[in-house]
Amino acid sequence: MEAKILSTGTQFSILPESYIRPELERPRLSQVSECKNVPIINLGDHLNRPQIVQQIGHACRVYGFFQVINHGVSVEMMEKMLAVAGEFYRLPVEEKMKLYSDDPAKTIRLSTSFNVRKEKVHNWRDYLRLHCYPLDQYTPEWPSNPPPFKEIVSSYCKEVRDLGFKIQELISESLGLEKDHIKNVLGEQGQHMAVNYYPPCPQPELTYGLPGHTDPNALTILLQDPRVAGLQVLKNGVWFAVRPHPGAFVINLGDQLQAVSNGKYRSVWHRAIVNAESERLSVASFLCPANDAVIGPAKPLIEEDESPAIYRDFTYAEYYKTFWSRDLDQEHCLELFKN
Repeated sequence: MEAKILSTGTQFSILPESYIRPELERPRLSQVSECKNVPIINLGDHLNRPQIVQQIGHACRVYGFFQVINHGVSVEMMEKMLAVAGEFYRLPVEEKMKLYSDDPAKTIRLSTSFNVRKEKVHNWRDYLRLHCYPLDQYTPEWPSNPPPFKEIVSSYCKEVRDLGFKIQELISESLGLEKDHIKNVLGEQGQHMAVNYYPPCPQPELTYGLPGHTDPNALTILLQDPRVAGLQVLKNGVWFAVRPHPGAFVINLGDQLQAVSNGKYRSVWHRAIVNAESERLSVASFLCPANDAVIGPAKPLIEEDESPAIYRDFTYAEYYKTFWSRDLDQEHCLELFKN
């Protein structure tokens, strides 16, 4: 059986043609500089909540993402999550392929690139996609190998979910809304995880781990590999590299929060690049509205500003279906939901 995934242990000396981007779509790595002013927000300063709220509001308006430290998830938990992710990708190919699927509707699947059924050019990435809430519904179908996988990932998911809710409250307050406004709008939130593996790439300037995109969900909590950079964000039309910060999570605003904020806050365009020397792991946790949640600009924001609603109301199920029917790097999916 020909392997459909990249994590086979094979070293590539030349990039296969199906991964090579047209010249105008390449990452132009020599033109990317480091983002020097990444907002790093200390959530542990409980006595200074108004300042934290102000910092988050500024980061959401100007950047669409920020990093958090002293967030309540232990460094040990973060290290265990990355370690068990690495162990999974080192399993024999035959073992991993038991989980392989290219069907986006599956609640657990190992796959490659982004949407291999539809895309014309592939991305230099494998990923394990898991549904994570409610845990007792989904953990039975998770991998039994490596043996500690279920226990470690379950604990990690619970802690990250609590962190996500805490951040949603702070974002609500930063918009001048009641702290539970966003959580109430989103309903009983789903939770997904993508455990990403980017192998060493023989010609990283010709391809991506993931091309530029926004996230279709509400909030993304990203655990970066502390040893290897790969995340880049778009600011004022220029791509910047985001270095891993010790003990930090990267928090990305998703499309749903851009809609709820009526465009005051922006869903960040970001991409993953690859390198020739090192493999890289990342773990992205996605908090998603309930499928029947009706998303649209928060009424208090429209009334207070006397500004028209930029986006029409839609259900998350409608949005998610539209997102997966397109290529990842097409125009912003949210543009299709404007009034």
